[in-house]
Amino acid sequence: MCVSATRSRLALRSLALLSLAAILAGCVTTHQPPRKKGPDPMYLTMYGPQPDERFPLPAMDIRKVDPKYFRQVVPYQTAEPPGTIVIDTQNRFLYLVQEGGMAMRYGIGVGKAGLEFEGTARVGRKAEWPRWTPTQNMIAREPERYGPLAGGMEPGPTNPLGPRALYLFQDGRDTLFRIHGTTEAWTIGKAVSSGCIRLFNQDIIDLYGRVPPGSRVVVQQHERPIEDPAPVAAYDGIMPRAAI
Repeated sequence: MCVSATRSRLALRSLALLSLAAILAGCVTTHQPPRKKGPDPMYLTMYGPQPDERFPLPAMDIRKVDPKYFRQVVPYQTAEPPGTIVIDTQNRFLYLVQEGGMAMRYGIGVGKAGLEFEGTARVGRKAEWPRWTPTQNMIAREPERYGPLAGGMEPGPTNPLGPRALYLFQDGRDTLFRIHGTTEAWTIGKAVSSGCIRLFNQDIIDLYGRVPPGSRVVVQQHERPIEDPAPVAAYDGIMPRAAI
């Protein structure tokens, strides 16, 4: 009887020790290194490389750009008809008006020329991989930099206009105001020293495909409210395109 009782007590003690070990193991946490924050994978894809372009484009480095400047669908109330481009220079946004009180919104960088133009115009010309010629004012201001380019710069990955350009006209005349791409992602959302309205290269390609020649453009220099965005991926349905 004594041996049996002793064995029972030992068994109970072993069980208690095993239970205690399990409890203590549950209290131990494994510390994992924090994940590095970065842009949403959806935007990394959106601004990824474009290998099929005439001059293959690398991915844009968007790590230092505020996500509000990434291409996205937003509610947008305006009297302008669908297909109109509205440029809000103060808030650094370009809107392509769509049906149903919505718009495709693009972040922009605004150059000196972009801050000097206000009013309405039309897309008088579109160009893929355009040539670029500095203005006389740019040459006079920085002759060493722009003087050698007075005859124009061939298309290519270093061309300041990027892969696409929209040329704005008033009454059939070129305003010298351009909507174009940029290789300098960090300038999106900022005022820059030269140029007109610049978009991410991937964004100007997208915009270029949506607007036909003759599209109305409204350039605003005053402040206006900013609408809350809805990510492009969350848009329910097919985004109507102004260009067929």
